[in-house]
Amino acid sequence: MSIIRPAAVAGMFYPDDPAELRHTVNALLANATAGSPSRPPKALIVPHAGYVYSGAVAASAYAQLEALRDRIRRVVLLGPAHRVYVRGLALPEADRFVTPLGKVQLDREAMQRLDALPQVTRSTAAHQMEHSLEVQLPFLQQVLGDFQLLPLAVGEATAAEVAEVLEKVWGGDETLIVISSDLSHFLPDAEARKVDGRTIEAILALDSHLSHEQACGATPVNGLLLAARKHDLRAVKLNVCNSSDTAGDPDRVVGYAAFAFEPEAHHEHA
Repeated sequence: MSIIRPAAVAGMFYPDDPAELRHTVNALLANATAGSPSRPPKALIVPHAGYVYSGAVAASAYAQLEALRDRIRRVVLLGPAHRVYVRGLALPEADRFVTPLGKVQLDREAMQRLDALPQVTRSTAAHQMEHSLEVQLPFLQQVLGDFQLLPLAVGEATAAEVAEVLEKVWGGDETLIVISSDLSHFLPDAEARKVDGRTIEAILALDSHLSHEQACGATPVNGLLLAARKHDLRAVKLNVCNSSDTAGDPDRVVGYAAFAFEPEAHHEHA
């Protein structure tokens, strides 16, 4: 019996009609503006608000994957658990996640490997309503060919615990790591831009000491930044905005940024 995790936020964060959703995602990808990394990314940081707010920033990261459509076979996807307390990182009990664009098969073999780590648990509740992971799926379904998903809802954990999980499933060119995080929350526009500016500098410097005031996904982001140092990846800023740039109130904004992580040039021929 296959266990399915149905879409929880279709019709809220993104369209629930498949044709409309495909059209929306394709339009966001077609209009994506981004600094362009010189090499295929190993990892991405993307925002997770409703598409009307942060879809354009997310698309700037996903547009980098067009050329990797047939190379990426597994996506390791981490985002903060918003609704349920999680100690460590939670895998779902499901075999598949479903969106209006169809089913995404989970990488059960990798999930079993992670079960051996003490900081990894299984939780249906942690995934049931979690939007930080779900909103990434239609983009991945649209830009990639056949891929398996390894989704982790990240709760109370250290950056080192997250990095250890990433290490176990790091893989090669076939594996993409996606970290879902927004930046500051509910500050006035001018203040938010200052705070987010400092956060962006820290990410570019691979400084793995971000706080949750700087990024709601600080824990998985910090874990990626630790791993990026170890694997000699550099961060490339792709796009930044906040909700007042798109559809929100300038007195209470949420910040969004997208980054790609690519190998440092001197590792090309190593």
